[in-house]
Parts: sequence; structure tokens; C-alpha cells
Amino acid sequence: MKIISKNVWILSLVSLFTDTASEMLYPIMPIYLKTIGFSILIIGVLEGVAEALAGLSKGYFGKVSDTYQKRLPFVQLGYGLSAISKPMLAFFMAPLWIFFSRSIDRLGKGIRTGARDAMLSDEATPKTKGAIFGFHRSMDTLGAAIGPLLALVYLYYHPADYITLFYIAFIPGVFALLFTFLIKEKKREQAPQQSRPSFLSFLNFWKESPKAYKKLSIGLLAFALFNSSDVFLLLQLKQFGWSDTHVIALYILYNFVYALFAFPLGKMADKWGLKITFIMGLFLYAFVYLGFSMQLGKSSYILLFIIYGLYAAATEGISKAWISNVTDKKDTATAIGTFAGFQSICALIASSAGGYIWFQFGANTLFAVAGISTLFCIFYFIFYTEKSIH
Repeated sequence: MKIISKNVWILSLVSLFTDTASEMLYPIMPIYLKTIGFSILIIGVLEGVAEALAGLSKGYFGKVSDTYQKRLPFVQLGYGLSAISKPMLAFFMAPLWIFFSRSIDRLGKGIRTGARDAMLSDEATPKTKGAIFGFHRSMDTLGAAIGPLLALVYLYYHPADYITLFYIAFIPGVFALLFTFLIKEKKREQAPQQSRPSFLSFLNFWKESPKAYKKLSIGLLAFALFNSSDVFLLLQLKQFGWSDTHVIALYILYNFVYALFAFPLGKMADKWGLKITFIMGLFLYAFVYLGFSMQLGKSSYILLFIIYGLYAAATEGISKAWISNVTDKKDTATAIGTFAGFQSICALIASSAGGYIWFQFGANTLFAVAGISTLFCIFYFIFYTEKSIH
């Protein structure tokens, strides 16, 4: 555990508390919005716009962080905005206020992502990137498992008391913000005086970025175009007659598996190679989606969700570690932020296309297309040969 520095521990605890707060509300948000009069269409538009805002802001604020060679202010502001957005949802029920509150939360994520991941990269060497990012993802996802569990327990004793839950979610958000003041940012060379970048200036990084970054990002984004929302997996279980409680319980199990294996798989990636571990994760993803395209027994879906947790543990942190290894250290926040921005757009396209395929051709076709398409992505990465620039 010596490779896990104090800063990595603190950043990981910050993410754990933040995800506990966010995921506490994730299962009940659509239900709450429907109870105050939001239609499914409006909910979809709200979430789509909020995620698009988060995606674009990741690239921009990553670029600003690199321009001024500052990380901590973006981390503190980003987590602060996400914390205050939770109780804001309970103050008023007007659609514009709900939209504003959700946008504040997603903007906070956009502000902090690139700077935070750059700080994690600074705490690692090329040989420990997998372990560092894996440990952070493990703690982050542990919060994603604890949050829904707390929500289930609370709503069991206080059915439909959603307003109070928004206030409760503020508590771990405050703890997350307070922990950020314990972070010690490493000193860097003073950045030369530059004007603040324009909102879309991070797109220029793509033109100027190393060839290895472009090739890697193309493969990762191609996969993102077929990786639709996990909601479709949960909806399939509902169609098979699973209760809401059982569906949420399986989602919690997925997050626990993800949290348990992200760190050891990150360490394995440092030993065997980021590429090998990531490809293994894609095979697991293809297996799960092809499994969902078939009519299986109840126990089979439990096993598939366990495997799905292993897939996430083998890919999400690994991809960020991989990106940080093929870009210059001074551009880390921009590189990760730019990729995350494009990934958000691809995710929006993937989920929209997934909904269309489900509606026109059925759920089994959606899962089969995603599984088979992932096999082509695997072939791309098998022949990917660019090496780290570090």
C-alpha cells in the first residue's frame, strides 16, 4: 500500500463521500421528478442537457487547469458545487429551478474531473498508474454502492419522503468538500502569463496532441458509442418481472464488485500491461451484453451483473491511466478532460441510439448489437501498438 500516497487517499475519500451523496439520489430521482409533475420526456431532456454541460466543461476546465498549472482550486470548487446542489433540489419544485440545480451538480463534475485526475497522475509513475487510478475508482465506486443502500434503508422506514433525503445527501457532500482542504498540491514551475482559454479552446488540443493519444482515444470513443446507459440493463430485469427493490439491490451488488476489484485489477494492469487488462475488460463486457440478449434464468443475471462489475473495474480507471501515459505531463488535465468530454457526447449518442433500437427492434437486438460491436473494438486494441511517451 506504499504506492498510495496521502493525497491519493484524500482524493479517494472525497470521491467516496461525493458518490455516496450522488448515488443516494440516483435511484429515486426519476421517481421524485414524476411525483412533482415531470414527464418522461422532460426528465430525459433534463438529464441529457445536464450531462452535455458536464461533458463540454470537462474539456474546458481541464485546459484552464493546465494553462495556469493549478489543480486544487478546481477540485475544491467542483466538489463544492456538487455538494450544494443536493439540498437545492428540495427548495423549490419549479422546472427551471430543478434544471438549474442539476446543472450546478454536473458543472461541478466538469470543473473537477480533469484537475483531479491530473493530481492522481502526479502521484504516480508510469508503472503505478493502474494501481493509483484503480484505487481511486475503487473508493469512488464504494460510495456508489453505499449511497443507494442508505436510500433504500431510509425509504423503507420513511416511504416517499424524498425531500428529507435531499437534505441527508448534503451531509456526505460537506464531508467531501472539507476533505479537499487537507490536500497538499505539489509545486510546479510557474506557468507563463497567458490569457484565459475560450470555452472550446480545448478542441485545439486534439489537433496538436500526440499520435498515440489520438489512436488510443479513437478506440476508446468507438467503444463509448456502443456503451449505452446501464439503465437499459436494469429495465430488462424489470421486463423479466424483477421488483424495484431487487433491481436496485443488483445495482448495489454491481457497484460492490466494481469497488472490490478496481484496485487489484489496477495493480495487475501495472504488472501485465494496461492494454491487456483493458482488452480483458472488453471481453467481459461483450460476454455480459450477449448474455442479456438471450433468455436466461434469474441466477444467470446475477452472475452477469457480477461479471459486469469486473468489466468496469478492468476498464474505467485503466483508460484514464492509459491516457495519462501517452500525453505530456503538463497536458494531463486537458487530455483527460478532452477525452471525458467526447466520451460524454458519445454516451449520449449511445443511449439515444440504444433507446431507438430497443423501441424499433427489441431489447435483445440492442444487447446483441452492443456485444458484437465490442468484439470489433477488441480487435482494434489488439493491433494498437503505440507506446507510452514517458
